[in-house]
Amino acid sequence: MKRAVRETLILWAGLLLCGGLALLLLALNPSRLWLAAQTGETDFLPQVKGLTDLAGGMLRPQPHLAPQEVTDHAGVSPFGINVFLEQEVEHAKRERAVRLAAQAGFKWLRQEFVWEDIEVHGKGDFEDRRHEPARSAWEKYDHIVALAEQYDMQLIVRISNPPAWSRAKGNEAGPYAPPDNYLDFADFAAAAAARYQGRVRYYQLWNEPNIFPEWGVNTIDPEAYVELLKSGAAAIRAVDPEAVIIAGALAATVDLDGTTVPGRSFSDLLFLQRMYDAGAAPYFDVMATQGYGLWSGPTDRRMHPRVMNFGRPQFIRDLMVANGDGHKPIWISEMNWNAAPTDVEPRYGRVSLDEQSSNLPRAYERIREDWPWLGVANVWYLKRATDLWEQNRQPEAYFRLLAPDFSPQPVYESVRAYISSAGSQD
Repeated sequence: MKRAVRETLILWAGLLLCGGLALLLLALNPSRLWLAAQTGETDFLPQVKGLTDLAGGMLRPQPHLAPQEVTDHAGVSPFGINVFLEQEVEHAKRERAVRLAAQAGFKWLRQEFVWEDIEVHGKGDFEDRRHEPARSAWEKYDHIVALAEQYDMQLIVRISNPPAWSRAKGNEAGPYAPPDNYLDFADFAAAAAARYQGRVRYYQLWNEPNIFPEWGVNTIDPEAYVELLKSGAAAIRAVDPEAVIIAGALAATVDLDGTTVPGRSFSDLLFLQRMYDAGAAPYFDVMATQGYGLWSGPTDRRMHPRVMNFGRPQFIRDLMVANGDGHKPIWISEMNWNAAPTDVEPRYGRVSLDEQSSNLPRAYERIREDWPWLGVANVWYLKRATDLWEQNRQPEAYFRLLAPDFSPQPVYESVRAYISSAGSQD
């Protein structure tokens, strides 16, 4: 009996000694650098946990990415940026924003053409009478299209945000809720495509239809979104056969209650599968997802359906391949890390300004090196017209590349340097 106890104690002592030596080895600088490259974590204990997560992930089936299958809309520049040009009242500020985006090396502008801002007062009414004198509601959007042409940039036009008149309950259904009649959405999309035919080619139909509040206070409904997508895509293609339809960007979430409980969200992966089951494939040319890094860096290689990290688009790609859509690419609609100060809620994670400056270039590097099936990745975002988000201490303010007064943030300079370097390598 004593011998058995002694042998057990020796065994445990040996295991503790080996574990301690392993931790000491992992704590060495070369090991820490390797751990950071695998887990996207900068602190030691999260790196160790990340290593155990990676080991566990090896026991699960790996995503089938089929990189050689992508044939549609391949070979595009990955460098895109989200802009809010419609919020800039002065033409000169609008022009300055586009100029600074172009000077940073971005080739794509993702810009919402706000439905409620264009078809303001009723169906087919494109005159803006909210202020005197009345004017064409298309006027500032015409200017945005002209600026993109002036600086040789492509527009990704996001069509969303219906006017209150399109719903019997108005904005009680939520300001972003879909219209009661999807043909109203289709008619507006067709009007935009007809107006800008030959000048705008890329249209994204909706944004984040799988989460609250982007589908209003309704329950999340993948099949209903597919009907809206079909209506909009068919209408745009009827007036512009060269148009490229981008699906609404799916937001990463592990919530499973959104299809039964109003005000909740629904898994991006389950939402996409139900889109395919409802026959969505012929109605989009490019799949879209969000690419927020949240709490870990761009090199995080952990793969788990219930983990939110930069590698999550690989699960979207796996589903596309499984559903026979491997020839289509994924585009990231919004990508960044949040550099919120310590007095601001870290709703989207929190990194330092230096970490943000490092993460975005490394995200682009991973996309270019490892993910040939991913095309454009749009940074969230260039700037806002006012400092309202800063005044309200909203974390959304701290994704910016430029302050509202156009002051460049460190991340603007780091991304500009990276894009310049990448261009010299190509």
